[in-house]
Amino acid sequence: MYTLPVSFYFQVSIGGGNEDDAAFQEISGLSSEVTIEEYREGGWNNNAHRLPTALRFGNLVLKRAFYAGSGLVSWCKGALEDFQFETRNVDVMLLNANKSELIKWKFRNAFPVKWVVSDLKAQDSTFLIETLELAYASFTREVTPP
Repeated sequence: MYTLPVSFYFQVSIGGGNEDDAAFQEISGLSSEVTIEEYREGGWNNNAHRLPTALRFGNLVLKRAFYAGSGLVSWCKGALEDFQFETRNVDVMLLNANKSELIKWKFRNAFPVKWVVSDLKAQDSTFLIETLELAYASFTREVTPP
C-alpha cells in the first residue's frame, strides 16, 4: 500500500557541512520551467509555432530561526557583503516516518543572492527568522521507489 508523503519531514545538506547549520523550518522555490519562443510563419495567421528555448529555475528559498555565528551566515556574508561567490551543492531530502529518503532534490553550484531578517517588533514575541535565497545552475530530482 502506498502512503502519501507529508511535506513537513525534510532534511537539508549544504555542501556536506554541519547538519545543525542546515535545519530549516520552510523551503520553497522547488521549480523549473521551459521557456517558450513564439514564431509566426508567413501566411499562417491562425496560430504561432511555440518552440522550447531553455530551462529556467526559480531561486531556492530557505527559512529558519536566526542562528548567530553560523557557517552558513559566513557564506552569505562572503557573497552579499564582500561580493565573493563560493558555490556549494545543496540537497533537499523529503523523508518518510522511518527517516528514509522518498525524494531528493540536488541543486548544483548554488550561491547566495538574498538574505533577509524578519522585522523587529516589540509587540510580538516571535523568533527572529532569517530567509536565505540561493540561485543555482541546475537541479535534478531522484525519487526512491516505494
